[in-house]
Amino acid sequence: MENGAARTVPAVIVAIDGPSGTGKSSTSKAVTAKLGLSYLDTGAQYRAITWWMVSNGIDITDPTAIAAVAGKPEIISGTDPSAPTITVDGTDVAAPIRTQEVTSKVSAVSAVPEVRTRITELQRSLATSAENGIVVEGRDIGTTVLPDADLKIFLTASPEARAARRSGELKGADVNSTREALLKRDAADSSRKTSPLAKADDAVEVDTSDLTLQQVIECVVTLVEEKRAAK
Repeated sequence: MENGAARTVPAVIVAIDGPSGTGKSSTSKAVTAKLGLSYLDTGAQYRAITWWMVSNGIDITDPTAIAAVAGKPEIISGTDPSAPTITVDGTDVAAPIRTQEVTSKVSAVSAVPEVRTRITELQRSLATSAENGIVVEGRDIGTTVLPDADLKIFLTASPEARAARRSGELKGADVNSTREALLKRDAADSSRKTSPLAKADDAVEVDTSDLTLQQVIECVVTLVEEKRAAK
């Protein structure tokens, strides 16, 4: 059994949701690398379509204009956790989608139902085609995108802890202004009509406020291994 053990491990689909600054990306990447799973950052897909809208001069304040072109860009996401890639119409957008301009507009674009429908279809096809299983990270994965995921995890943290982490990532950004921006984003994501940020009823909630990244990773790895063993 030893030799084939790695290949016979059941494929699990893991949904990790939660607001910005809770450690979703770092945790998801580390867990996938440790367990040999694929990885999908769904936020990057929303950033990619937002980048395309901005680049093509679409009026971000006009949901009708956004809806009309939501099907146009070809978005391709790589699911290798060690080197996740994302392209739009063949252009590598991994760096440009992280700019402040895109960050400030992504909530408005991702609130448009036609955009969510398009990206959700993309996410589902990637999740179901992952042979060894996948960790899908976002804000509405357990509730909307993959309601039948094998394991749902909802990461939370205090606004203070999240702001400290995020301002560290943003190399010395002001913690107070970062906290305000995070709370504003939370409000936008939680109150939108289509697929709001929410914890699924059957999700395991993990508060990362007082945990090190390593502790969060170990916690999630244990949950995934338990789910694998039960399959």
